[in-house]
Amino acid sequence: MKIITRFSKILALTLYLIFALIPLYWIIITSLKGPKEIYTFPIKYLPTSISLESYKHLFKFTNFAIYFRNSLIVSLSASFGALLITMFGGYAVSRYNFRFKKYMLLALFFTQMVPTFMVMVPLYTIFSKVGMVNKLTTLAILYTNMMIPFSAIMAKGFFDRIPISLEEAALIDGCSRLQALFKIVIPLTLPGLSAIFSFSFVNTWNELFLAVMFMNSDVKMTIPVALNSFISKAGIGWDLMSAGLVIALLPTMVVFAFAQRYIVAGLTRGAVKG
Repeated sequence: MKIITRFSKILALTLYLIFALIPLYWIIITSLKGPKEIYTFPIKYLPTSISLESYKHLFKFTNFAIYFRNSLIVSLSASFGALLITMFGGYAVSRYNFRFKKYMLLALFFTQMVPTFMVMVPLYTIFSKVGMVNKLTTLAILYTNMMIPFSAIMAKGFFDRIPISLEEAALIDGCSRLQALFKIVIPLTLPGLSAIFSFSFVNTWNELFLAVMFMNSDVKMTIPVALNSFISKAGIGWDLMSAGLVIALLPTMVVFAFAQRYIVAGLTRGAVKG
């Protein structure tokens, strides 16, 4: 019976993995087909020959290198900004008791429930009046604020699991509160902070609505906006779309590859008490 149960679990996970990898496989294969082979019928599930024409056209006829740079600047700035703010904010909420603390945490939770499109018009009105439309700085500020509520809640959970006795021992040895934070607490919460950074990076890298609304020039586009522009009334440029999607996946894959060990440990610590 145990063997059957184990086999069933393995089979279910294998089927799920195959189902999850099919879209990725199809995108990669499409990007490696020649322009004519992409639109041939019946559909070819394997390319006759490997072609890099889609990638050449992507960088030759579009400013994709600029879009990639814009996304990288905005995502890294917002992720590091959100990490820095929530690191101090989460620590303060975890270690200090103050009036309306519970209400502040509830406010952070409720903030996550507000759909982005509900605040887009007020945000655009405010930023347009101060002349900050069509600037990467504006996107970085918006994304940072968008990531703070959930990241702060996550950070608090990670700091809660660090025994306060470790800080007290450091304070007795002559450390200041700030030194205890950076020398004792932060190294122990590095897995959790890595999870927060990865969460922020992936979400800001893939964000579309705010980028479409605030960026109105070609050289300020981010990758999601550029990919969206490949869809027109005449159809979809599958060659450019597929090549762009493959390149867009690379940064998130790199982030998870380097931070995988910390992410798994951080999410486990945030979910399991003790």
